[in-house]
Amino acid sequence: MAIQPQQRQGQGFRGGYDDRQSTPIDTSEILFKDISADLFDRIAKNTAICIAANTKSNKPTQLRRFYDEIVMWEQKVTANAKDPQKFTEYLPFIRMINAKVAYAEGRKSSGHGLVDKNYVILINESLKQVDSPETIRIFKLFMEAFMGFYKQERPKD
Repeated sequence: MAIQPQQRQGQGFRGGYDDRQSTPIDTSEILFKDISADLFDRIAKNTAICIAANTKSNKPTQLRRFYDEIVMWEQKVTANAKDPQKFTEYLPFIRMINAKVAYAEGRKSSGHGLVDKNYVILINESLKQVDSPETIRIFKLFMEAFMGFYKQERPKD
């Protein structure tokens, strides 16, 4: 039995939850404008703990592939920083990462998606905030911190 999607007013919870292996992710503190001093520390760590809780999905190799794509797009944006039109051209392809993550969730390996709903929500809520070269840089840095803490949580995967 799946837990139905829910909305909690005032608590900042976003997105649905249907995976009983881990708790629902709270993305309300993941903000790429007016960034918190805790974004790359406490917030990234708590996010990693939540995503790592599902040991049937979210293998580090799979998450690393998405992180590598985020890095690639951030590097392209940085390399073309003097041409603001380039970011506008890249943005649809950057946001296409949502479709790739959704596909990974839909692929079944041993009855489980390659990533879970929490990871889909994390990427979706993060990509919604990417609207400038600065926000993609912050997104990349957040995911770098997330990946470090994720490896700490799942060192043998």
